[in-house]
Amino acid sequence: MQIILLDKVANLGNLGDIVKVKDGYARNFLIPSKRARRATDAAIKEFEARRAELEKVAAEKLAAAQAVGEKLTGLTVVVSQKAGVDGRLFGSVTNHDVAEGLVKAGFQIAKAQVRMPNGPLKAVGEHPVSVAAHTDVVVEITVKVIAAVE
Repeated sequence: MQIILLDKVANLGNLGDIVKVKDGYARNFLIPSKRARRATDAAIKEFEARRAELEKVAAEKLAAAQAVGEKLTGLTVVVSQKAGVDGRLFGSVTNHDVAEGLVKAGFQIAKAQVRMPNGPLKAVGEHPVSVAAHTDVVVEITVKVIAAVE
């Protein structure tokens, strides 16, 4: 299916690109999330008329994400979890737990924006984690996992 991208999509293209994707990806994800439209003649003409407005909105989103990224740089999030004597956790610390810690710290970060390169954290200590505030703004933070005291 041919679509027009209304936003930058990782590994696909930038605003205004006309790309061919699988039908299910377009119908089930890109179009419902307002990241793309079908590339019909009418849609292309309408997009060209609104291009400046869409580029302005995209630039504002990027600027806001860069501001959040600057605040996040070097941040340490402390997560408390039950642990055994040897430092291994009963369970794990996931992207949901990290996002919850960031929300408590005053940042509007969704769990999908937290990227854990080695999967869930299963040990006490400090671990590097990436936070993608925008497709172009990826910041490294430190997650400090401590053993919960009962």
